[in-house]
Amino acid sequence: MEKALWKGFMRSARRFPDRPAVVVEGRTLSYDELGTLAIRIAATIQAYTEFCKNPLTAVLCYRSQTAFAGVLGALLAGNGYVPLNRTFPVERTEVMFERSGCRSIIVDRDSLPQLRNLLIRTTESLLVILPDLTDVREFREEWPRHTFLGLEDLSSPASWREPMEITDAIAYLLFTSGSTGIPKGVMVSHSNVMAFVEYMIGRYQIHEQDRLSQMFDMTFDLSVFDMFVAWACGACVCCPSQKTLINPGRFIREMQLSIWFSVPSTVAFMKQFGMLRSCQYPSLRLSLFCGEPLPVTSAVVWSQAAPNGIIENLYGPTELTIACTLYRWDPDCSQRESEMGVVPIGYPYPGMSVLVVDGTLTEVAPGEEGELLMNGPQMSLGYWKDPSTTAAAFVIPPGRTQVYYRTGDRVRRPISGGPLTHLGRVDFQVKVLGHRVELGEIEAVVRQCSDVDGVVAIGWPLTTSGCGGVEVFLEGTVNQTEVLRSAVAAVLPEYMVPRRFHCMDRLPRNVNDKFDRKAMLRLLEEGL
Repeated sequence: MEKALWKGFMRSARRFPDRPAVVVEGRTLSYDELGTLAIRIAATIQAYTEFCKNPLTAVLCYRSQTAFAGVLGALLAGNGYVPLNRTFPVERTEVMFERSGCRSIIVDRDSLPQLRNLLIRTTESLLVILPDLTDVREFREEWPRHTFLGLEDLSSPASWREPMEITDAIAYLLFTSGSTGIPKGVMVSHSNVMAFVEYMIGRYQIHEQDRLSQMFDMTFDLSVFDMFVAWACGACVCCPSQKTLINPGRFIREMQLSIWFSVPSTVAFMKQFGMLRSCQYPSLRLSLFCGEPLPVTSAVVWSQAAPNGIIENLYGPTELTIACTLYRWDPDCSQRESEMGVVPIGYPYPGMSVLVVDGTLTEVAPGEEGELLMNGPQMSLGYWKDPSTTAAAFVIPPGRTQVYYRTGDRVRRPISGGPLTHLGRVDFQVKVLGHRVELGEIEAVVRQCSDVDGVVAIGWPLTTSGCGGVEVFLEGTVNQTEVLRSAVAAVLPEYMVPRRFHCMDRLPRNVNDKFDRKAMLRLLEEGL
């Protein structure tokens, strides 16, 4: 197994210099073009070593040529990359940047306004690389404490030095939401990522003719699949603009994609707006879904729209490196193996071990449910400069000698070699009138009764002992909600029947395009 994430790209750049590496901002960049820019950025970081003692470089970019070159450049310099997103609130970006301790940052043209906000707040001298600009005198005059370099200031590719390969070096530091409100930085090593990348390449037989979607922002670790699985094989990454994201179906057809990867809520959105007609996407040979539970109804309709391809459901928290279990959809048996109307999360990746435990971290019997714990080569290094949070999440269960990561996800321990089934989050269980209620169970019943895939149940109103009831948001139109309520009431006990249904053309989503439960709770608090 290769030890460095950037090695695959460099190998493809030698083999396929003229093939497309990425389509972004309406432009196609070859492996030679993207590689040359990335190496110049890397050589520049190496040349300014006084700024680069920290092994991390921030990349403040969004769906741009500089975003891809910046990620590669940081890695080729021997650093890990820290993705920042200009669409985030500047306060959140500031916290992530400050906590990372980065002294070097790569910024694209459209992120310059947020860069100014960061510079106002930082006290350290920074190396700021602006590959989209040729004239950076304005920045040098306004911020003399920092070193600004534009495109013409970048070092020659000939001065680049291949970095040492260190197995546990950080490939990327990705900040996720913390329960305290302070983002947690997950340290993912090169060896963590390479275990994932090499398995995926072999499983799917990725080749240089493939064209992969890039639906995820770089602050979402699923973007690592799109980039580095593609680049290790000489394939092309197709990155839609923010405007193009509104019509994923057109994007698939215009880019002639062969591999699709998105969150399941995108399927619900496409279904609602008539983008999933039979045989609509014949070019897709592989469709992957991850980040949220995949409803059975979504898998069925997608299989009809992309009849020539394989569908797989992937599961994995950031701490277990992108995805650590997977399940291949089979129309003959998958509906029978599914639970609560959700496709199984399947089987662990090679080398990944599974424990399903109760509240004392003791393994439950086959067929019983509990929290999923996992370890193996994809288990990350823990949280950046946060030993207490790391110790709480990475634990040694009783009777074990190895460290396992606590996912916080409820699953059923398989019987006789069956797949893992996902039953919801440990923290999505609420108490309603003294009864324990699984919100995922309510969502499954509503999906079945309404034929709407985009369904989110929220415990509301909040009480000192739990919730007074449950309210449901639906993405789409339900003409007679009382009829729907009666259908749900025929299946669920009264305390689980939603008090109200809220239909919206598009449910709130977070920056990773997942359904945003917190935003929906705020809508209820504001008297929706």
